[in-house]
Amino acid sequence: MNPLEIALVAFVITGALVLPLTRDLVGAIVTFAVLTLGTAVIWVLLAAPDVALIEAAVGAGVISVLFVITVVKTTGFRDADDEIESDRRFRPISLPTLALVGALAVPLGYAFLALDPVGAADAPAVSGTFPTGERTPYAFYIEESLEQTGFPNAVVAVLVVYRGLDTLGELIVAFAAAVSILIVLGREDLL
Repeated sequence: MNPLEIALVAFVITGALVLPLTRDLVGAIVTFAVLTLGTAVIWVLLAAPDVALIEAAVGAGVISVLFVITVVKTTGFRDADDEIESDRRFRPISLPTLALVGALAVPLGYAFLALDPVGAADAPAVSGTFPTGERTPYAFYIEESLEQTGFPNAVVAVLVVYRGLDTLGELIVAFAAAVSILIVLGREDLL
């Protein structure tokens, strides 16, 4: 990993650790938006710009806007004089929760460290055959998608032909999110 990747991963992990401890709702929303933008940049560095675009649009964009709308509609923005809580900026740490997160982080960290390096030529996701000699899904899609679908781009062939119902489901979810935003904003007239 290069220094930029290490810095981005450290930034995202730090943000994820600080986020649940903060008491300021607007600060938490901004932290969440910046955290998801950092994750989107990591996806770009991992050569997945389509995932990065969705992460930025949905995570930093739509979800953050919905959080802000929810805060404004439920509690509003309070002045410093209206603060209910004391001057503490962070919530106290729950030891059982910390133990649970630590217990989940150990196997996740082990699995992450056991992965092949990004771009490894012999990684199962990009090799033509399994060690047993069988053809991998990667090889199938690269070799057969043009002939079977007529799409020269294997990604488009997978999204439209092989996983068409999944793509339709994602479009339905995106449409439902757009309708939900309009309802929350009180703009049913645009429906």
